[in-house]
Amino acid sequence: MGVTLDGLLRCASEDEAARVRAALPEHIRLTKAEPGCMRFDVLATDDPLVWTVSEEFTDPAAFEAHQARAAASDWARETAGIARDYKIKGMP
Repeated sequence: MGVTLDGLLRCASEDEAARVRAALPEHIRLTKAEPGCMRFDVLATDDPLVWTVSEEFTDPAAFEAHQARAAASDWARETAGIARDYKIKGMP
């Protein structure tokens, strides 16, 4: 089994949610194209300020490469400060 991340992205305002909606399609596209990405789902919930996040990467190196790319991306800049409640499994 690879590395998994599951949890919630929780916006505090409609402004934050609008930033997520605007940046999310490109973030998903880039992540799914990464080597080692097996699954990457960010889905709206019944609450318009909350998304479920479910990721799976082949191994710790692929997960760490994703984290590094994402940290330097437009996604990171646009969603800075938005609460994340994630659980990560499979990392040493």
